[in-house]
Amino acid sequence: MDLLAYTIIAGIMYGIFFGLVGLGLNIIFGVMRMINLAHGDFIMLGAFLAFWLFYLFGINPLLVIPIATTVFFLIGFPLYYAFVPRLSKSSDPEMLSFILFFGLSQVIEAVIILAFGNNQRSIPSTVFGTSSFSILGQSFPKAWLATTLVAFAAFIIIYWYFRHTRLGYATRAIMSNREEALISGIDIDRVSAIAFCLGLVFASVAGIFSYFMIGAAYPSMGPDLTTVSFAIIVLGSLGSPLGTVIGGLLYGVAVMFMQTYFSSWANILPYILLIVIMLLKPEGLFGKAARSA
Repeated sequence: MDLLAYTIIAGIMYGIFFGLVGLGLNIIFGVMRMINLAHGDFIMLGAFLAFWLFYLFGINPLLVIPIATTVFFLIGFPLYYAFVPRLSKSSDPEMLSFILFFGLSQVIEAVIILAFGNNQRSIPSTVFGTSSFSILGQSFPKAWLATTLVAFAAFIIIYWYFRHTRLGYATRAIMSNREEALISGIDIDRVSAIAFCLGLVFASVAGIFSYFMIGAAYPSMGPDLTTVSFAIIVLGSLGSPLGTVIGGLLYGVAVMFMQTYFSSWANILPYILLIVIMLLKPEGLFGKAARSA
């Protein structure tokens, strides 16, 4: 019974973190209908930024958040304007976006390997204290609590952004119907650029705390994280960033159950979920169809 309680509670915390992992990917897809295949690589870059700031300057991962937010938001603008407007004008933007972002993923990985090598890096969970905290009699590292709270704060921020800001209203309008948003006078390029930057920001924040939930960071971790992120947004609903929270929770609990009771199958869970959901309900368990046929 104790093992079951631990599995469920740990699964919920994992799920909240994995919701953050998939959040940036779903924001970008929801606004631009493009899958950023380099999403996992931006998570990796966030992890490497946290690692170097911690080991060179002793900066706590919590204090890396505003730094990563600034850096990746600023990186997002030139990336968006260099690629996305041209893709949108092409005859097949979705297919070309797959090719382009796949290429970007390969370039990022190669550059990081050349610059820093292919070794694994980690930040000790004791950075948040050596003691643990308890929930219903089950003990967990404080690093898990910090990660869960940061992810939960990210969900609150994106909810507030969508529901209480003019840019958020415009973003939701584009997600709902891009053509109608354009007719109503919304500057689609500007709103989409900001959404793209936000997607990279949330990816980087997930990377900062990835050490404490999924282990060490290394340059080639990006593709696997992209696959996991895609499985999460399919579980929740394609094009609905807030649906990512539900997808993350389902995925996190499923992962913990697999690791606890069927550990040899845990690594293929994202692929199984993708196949099953895409065959049975491609728009996600809790969403409407992302686009008409």
